Amino acid sequence: MYPLIRNRRLRQNESVRRLVRETIITPDDFLVPLFVVEGKGIKEEIPSMPNYHRMSLDLLHTEVKDLWQMGLCAVLLFVKVPDGLKDNQGTEALNPEGLMQRAIKTVKDACPDMLVMTDVALDPYSSYGHDGIVAAGEILNDETSEVLAEMSVSHAQAGADFVAPSDMMDGRILTIREALEEEGFQNTGIMSYSAKYASAFYGPFRDALDSAPVDIENVPKDKKTYQMDPANRFEAIRETQMDVDEGADIVMVKPGLPYLDIVREIKNEVDVPVAVYQVSGEYAMLKAAAEKGWLDHDTVMMEQLIALKRAGANIVASYFAKDVVRLLG
Repeated sequence: MYPLIRNRRLRQNESVRRLVRETIITPDDFLVPLFVVEGKGIKEEIPSMPNYHRMSLDLLHTEVKDLWQMGLCAVLLFVKVPDGLKDNQGTEALNPEGLMQRAIKTVKDACPDMLVMTDVALDPYSSYGHDGIVAAGEILNDETSEVLAEMSVSHAQAGADFVAPSDMMDGRILTIREALEEEGFQNTGIMSYSAKYASAFYGPFRDALDSAPVDIENVPKDKKTYQMDPANRFEAIRETQMDVDEGADIVMVKPGLPYLDIVREIKNEVDVPVAVYQVSGEYAMLKAAAEKGWLDHDTVMMEQLIALKRAGANIVASYFAKDVVRLLG
């Protein structure tokens, strides 16, 4: 008891604080999201995501090499598909020479040891902007899962190490796992977006990929029939445990900071690695506040990431990854 015990002894200088620090951030913690577009020599800044870009395959090649040199070892690929290739069935998603398939090969050509994870969902390919097939005002579950399984096999054939289903269809992990096994891809992993909430924090991301739901008759105007209600806690545990039972190797919570309690709950319940996605809205808010001079960018960035890891995340998908690595020196 006090005064024999003085907790401040372990805080009195930076050296002792470093020695007893419980949560450490390293480059190995990060999964780097990358946005890919058609063309050559293209590097477009996303207006709602300052200093983050869409890039063509030639610049993706260079970017991946730079990431590897910085000590970052894993990327998560997303593609912006031209409108003319979009339909309600996600047909282009299965094209062996599609943008995603070529992006996977580009990354592996640039850096064979870079871990490649790929987004598996129909919204970048959908003329309706939804993660599944739309019929009579409904997002079809089982029909969508079958397409997602074909999509996953296509990514594995192109060289993906992990597929990352982000759609929240029921049972899609089992459907994908069985399809991968049947095609001989038993070593291709699945990182499931297991607790993905219907969040307003995704706005800048949808700008980046032009993947927001369209506002037309007989098409749901949001994703609330498949993404989770932000008010629900126990549902997240149930969803995640089902994905683990169906064969998910890694589970994810999305978004990050508003759902730290969910990260901790899931970490306590499952025996697989837990990822968290620090989403575009979280990134954009800090960038905007720092630009106004209202927050110290680097200090708040690190505090946010420490919070995500402290809550239980083994992996953080973050647009701040390069900023952090530069700061860490």
